[in-house]
Amino acid sequence: MQWNSIVDQAARIHRRDLVRVGGAGLLGLNLPRLLKAQERLPKQSRTATAKSVIFLFQWGGPSHVDTFDMKPDAPDGYRSFYQAIPTSVPGMSICEHLPETAKVMHRIAQIRTVHHTMNNHNSAGYTALTGFEPPIDDQRLRESLDLFPGYGSVVDAVAPNSNGMPTFVSYPYQISDGSTTPGQRASFLGKQHDPLFFRDDPNQANFKLSQLSLPSDVTLGRLQDRRQLQELINNQARTLDRSAAARGLDAYYDRALAMLNSEKVRDAFDLSKEPEVVRDSYGRTTYGQGCLLARRLVESGVKFTTVYFAQSIGGRSKTDGGWDTHGFDNTRMYEILPEWHFPSTDHTLPVLLNDLSDRGLLDETLVIWMGEFGRTPKINTNISRDHWPKCYTVLMAGGGVQGGAVYGASDKYGAVPDRDPVTTGDLAATMYYALGIDHTIEVHDNLNRPLPIAKGRPVTEIFG
Repeated sequence: MQWNSIVDQAARIHRRDLVRVGGAGLLGLNLPRLLKAQERLPKQSRTATAKSVIFLFQWGGPSHVDTFDMKPDAPDGYRSFYQAIPTSVPGMSICEHLPETAKVMHRIAQIRTVHHTMNNHNSAGYTALTGFEPPIDDQRLRESLDLFPGYGSVVDAVAPNSNGMPTFVSYPYQISDGSTTPGQRASFLGKQHDPLFFRDDPNQANFKLSQLSLPSDVTLGRLQDRRQLQELINNQARTLDRSAAARGLDAYYDRALAMLNSEKVRDAFDLSKEPEVVRDSYGRTTYGQGCLLARRLVESGVKFTTVYFAQSIGGRSKTDGGWDTHGFDNTRMYEILPEWHFPSTDHTLPVLLNDLSDRGLLDETLVIWMGEFGRTPKINTNISRDHWPKCYTVLMAGGGVQGGAVYGASDKYGAVPDRDPVTTGDLAATMYYALGIDHTIEVHDNLNRPLPIAKGRPVTEIFG
């Protein structure tokens, strides 16, 4: 077969189809030659269509080699104890404990080469929540105006909502490991760009956002007329001598009053308006109902919603907590994950994606599933895995993302990128690209230095 003919045939095959054939031959060619043929073709224009982002943050660090980038041919000591099962994408397999997720992999793109250099939870968490690495890798890393704001705060600063809804909402935890993890708020952008954050449990029988409720003896009119809260805030601001920490408090107050008076905002958070069958489908857990609430917020026009999987890094419980599964105290990860983490994931992510799709919202909603790092390819002496930021997998779906695609490849152990490495800065740029935001836009830090909102380039290849 002549080379020109090979290129012509490669041009007629979508990259998603190339990914799906795995290692099998196609048109008389093997996959590597087809990929090389396609790489010689002109880049096709790709369109991102997201109006909103749902950011599902998996605090603690899920094991990529036990979930989505399994290495069944790896030697003992590296190979997962779990088996792989086929998915809705021919030639693709994932963990046996994610059977419902396997059915929706045709909606999901995987980026298998995300990496950074932070090995501690707080510094890695900050890196994953902002796209920027801190100056040092230190578990004692604390919130500081020298550190970058979270993604949602950046969106609120450069492309805020004008529909009466908050731009950025986060719940139901403030994550920490010793100290509060930076990257959850607006930092030097000012308080007015902080998320609407709440700790109320969406799984409570009478869930109601406390921030949108006034004490019984205080009417909204009284609050507006007397401006008691404004006086308090102004006093605080004077005490702080109008420091950067107090910047934006007046705007924050005005926004809070507007939301108190907004029926649209109150309705968006009212889960009682959902049919019982829908609530049951998401699972009667804090995380499940939190994902349902995220869908409601998308419907109402919120641009960026962060749902935290757990408050603590966890790793020692079969009933709650995050993904930090070192295997301490004889609580081995291979016993814990199938009891709590996998069922929680498998009961929510597929339902959320299908629900968004059924409502015609998936194309305009970018859903991101990621932790602060992965886990070590080599199994430790506790028959578990430790922290591993050098290579891990992030899932993206909707918002113009090409379902079923796989971008990048790790080596045979899942230890380092083998092809197409992606930084957290690239991920940040990709999110902004999906929202139609120029990732080279600059914001100014507390010293008035201009900084781009992302240090990387969008992974446009996953959009189709």
